[in-house]
Amino acid sequence: MATIFYKWITIFFLVSTGPWSSYEKKEIFHPIFVSVTEIEHDAKEKNLEISCKLFTEDFENTLRKHYTGKVDLLDEKLKAPMGTMVNDYIQKHFNLKAEGKTIQLKFLGFEQQEEGIISYFQADNISTVKNLQVFNNLLYDYSDQQMGIIHATVNGNRKSTRLNNPDTNASFIF
Repeated sequence: MATIFYKWITIFFLVSTGPWSSYEKKEIFHPIFVSVTEIEHDAKEKNLEISCKLFTEDFENTLRKHYTGKVDLLDEKLKAPMGTMVNDYIQKHFNLKAEGKTIQLKFLGFEQQEEGIISYFQADNISTVKNLQVFNNLLYDYSDQQMGIIHATVNGNRKSTRLNNPDTNASFIF
């Protein structure tokens, strides 16, 4: 019985004092740097619905480079100022054109999902989409290996592409 107790104490000591014990202070390593953007045309509502998913840690580190003040996308008390930062950053690094005309994106908010942050946007008064141009350099200044996967759906027809840093432009024809 004492032997089991000492084993548990030893394991607890190793876990609590090992290099992994200060998890929140260390950067999380992951082998892929990717953003995923979904664009969907709702013909009935005449709008575009856009969502952008980014790894939380990467996004926070990027926001710290661009903005002053505390950055913590998971702190509910900071939801409003973080929303301002998220909107500003994404609007500067992602935009759309339909039929050659720039589309104004309205920020709806953001949420955490798994290890990512998903931000939501909407563009109103878009009755049809035949030609969609996308500019995306989200988190390109964070990692040379950053890529952006973009899915666009119009009338049930889904098309996808991948942009590898430094490529920033994609085009979809429906």
